[in-house]
Amino acid sequence: MTNEFVFSRIAVGSDHAGFQLKNQLIQWLSDQGLTPIDCGCYSEESVDYPNIAEATCEKVLSKEADCALLICGTGIGISIAANKIDGIRAALCTDCFSTKYTRLHNDANVICFGARVIAGGLAEELLSIFLKTPFEGGRHQRRVDLITALEQK
Repeated sequence: MTNEFVFSRIAVGSDHAGFQLKNQLIQWLSDQGLTPIDCGCYSEESVDYPNIAEATCEKVLSKEADCALLICGTGIGISIAANKIDGIRAALCTDCFSTKYTRLHNDANVICFGARVIAGGLAEELLSIFLKTPFEGGRHQRRVDLITALEQK
């Protein structure tokens, strides 16, 4: 991991359960000099997380954003939804090791959190690791290519 950010434009989306954590992390991203792109939701009123996942991931696919952050109550539903989208490699992260290696080995382009699972301070730490860790490539590129091939079956 470097001290420099690998990504600078981050699409951020959450459902109602992740709304408060989303706002905290948008502020944290801004404080780091990064560019968050708020893709909703915009209140704690109930919304469907698959719609938020799609809108947020579209920013990555269109290259308007370099990567994305998605948040729901557990992080599970929104990560499942995101991984249904061709070109998205979303990882639900709750610890430093997994966060580092999903970037190094899997070239994940979306990090997912469960707002009811991790606190804001840990979310900031994990997001920093994700945004500062480059993809190693090499032998791992072959595996990422195999994942991409699965999407096209």
